[in-house]
Amino acid sequence: MSAIDDGKDVVVHDETKDTLQPGQLQHIPAIEAARLEGKRMEVRNAHFYAAVSESKLKPTSKRSLYMFYCMFVAFTCDCANGYDGSVMSSVLAMSHFQSYFNAGTNINTSLIFSIYTAGSMISAPIAATFNDKFGRRLTMALGAVVIILGGVLSATTRGVPQLVAARFFLGFGVAIMTNASPAYVAELAPPQWRGRCVGLYNLGWFGGAIPGAAITYGCAFLNNDLQWRIPLALQCFACVFVLANLWFMPESPRWLFMRGREEEALQFLIEYHGDGDSNSSIVHFEIGEWREGIAQDGIDKRWWDYGPLLTDHANRWRLLQVFLISLIPGYTTGGTAYFNTFIYDMVGLTSTSKQLMINLIGQFISSAAAISAGLLSDKIPRRAALIWGTTAVACFQLLNAGLTKYAADRIQAGGSHTSDGFGISYGFSIATIAVGQLSGIAYCFGYTPLQAVVPTEALETTTRAKGLAFSSFILGAVGFIGQFAAPIGLKNMGYNYMWVFVGLDFFWIAIFYFFTVESQGRTLEELAYIYAQPNPVSASKRKEKIIIEGTGNVEIVEENVV
Repeated sequence: MSAIDDGKDVVVHDETKDTLQPGQLQHIPAIEAARLEGKRMEVRNAHFYAAVSESKLKPTSKRSLYMFYCMFVAFTCDCANGYDGSVMSSVLAMSHFQSYFNAGTNINTSLIFSIYTAGSMISAPIAATFNDKFGRRLTMALGAVVIILGGVLSATTRGVPQLVAARFFLGFGVAIMTNASPAYVAELAPPQWRGRCVGLYNLGWFGGAIPGAAITYGCAFLNNDLQWRIPLALQCFACVFVLANLWFMPESPRWLFMRGREEEALQFLIEYHGDGDSNSSIVHFEIGEWREGIAQDGIDKRWWDYGPLLTDHANRWRLLQVFLISLIPGYTTGGTAYFNTFIYDMVGLTSTSKQLMINLIGQFISSAAAISAGLLSDKIPRRAALIWGTTAVACFQLLNAGLTKYAADRIQAGGSHTSDGFGISYGFSIATIAVGQLSGIAYCFGYTPLQAVVPTEALETTTRAKGLAFSSFILGAVGFIGQFAAPIGLKNMGYNYMWVFVGLDFFWIAIFYFFTVESQGRTLEELAYIYAQPNPVSASKRKEKIIIEGTGNVEIVEENVV
């Protein structure tokens, strides 16, 4: 098969047909050509598909394994964030922590939790500037150092003021480190594996959350302040690991290219994306797109310049994708996951050891859901994952709120809480909590991989650091509001606080449907064309029909198929 005429017929070069002479060309319909010589497919980018089809890069090669290890180090940057969320929600159930800091459904708890996200918000623009100027590796290193400082302060705290300061530094450092790490993974990964690699990045959260839940469960049996000091001190561990490995890792090739170091970027592509083959079609495809699409005089050279993110039509749509994926997941549950122990109390499960065990089990189950979603990131369209994931979260949240209301009303009528439930069976308490965990599983499957994938895919190279800083700011603002308001809301409104977010969940489904741009199956440079269209959402749904020949060649049969 060689060429395609204007009528979408395929020009077939066939020397096996009895009716043709050797070397004779025959025009036949594309569908018939597919039936005779290959298979018909719909893809989002035929040229990219062809380049990938010819790639000889194997995931088990030494170069690939080294590249995966570098990505793993970047994954561990998110461990500090996951560890903090898991540990803080667990120590809140510990009697020694509650008595030492007067923590409960009060302003102390709100301040201790929310100041972490305030630190993230403030450091976001600093992180973007450092990331663009000094590179992804040094930015991760800076964030790790700040987190270690915060971990030492929190473990040695002598009161609420020191703990608040420590948590500010922790949030400050996490935002710096996680500004660089997802960009590093997206820019290091070969384009055919990018979705899975970036999708799995957010699993670093569980790499911190699961050990955090296990450590706090074990420390809960200590009858002194070490039950919360030890978990807080161990927050430094992931950062020490990152610092020990960064100096042996390559810099992002896109960052090198963006800084005018094209030869170094090309050598990286040959070595790791072409598996040492300078003639690799995927290497030539990538470097060609970079030369066309990456500006070496972009806004990354001007630390103060955020204007193009808003003044350009394409960048406004890009920023909208970042805004939605940063805002909406935080307002599906309203930050109540940090305060699950309060909800467990509402449904009659007041035993600290049982609460911590449920948190640990929940982390394992949620991580399994997130791993599954991450591995499928190159196959499941982004729009489908967000729309159906939000639908599942909304349905489970609705059921969970109803069951919590029933349990809380029965317990209140009984006038007492016990570890085995009061006015309801122990089994009903567990069933109510299990439904809440199902909501968390749906959340992890629908959102966890895409919270890293969508921003890195939506933003082009020169705006990526500033766009990710914007994402950190939004995440910080949402977290600050949720973590400050949730303890007070749960105290004043009880289970009614949950109904607010049930209503919002159904609203978010419509927002995702009308405003989410599909980026699955496309290169980062090709998305520039999509975002430049008058309606990027509609443009992103279009596909190309291709035929894969028996020889492996790829031919476009029809373009712009919706």
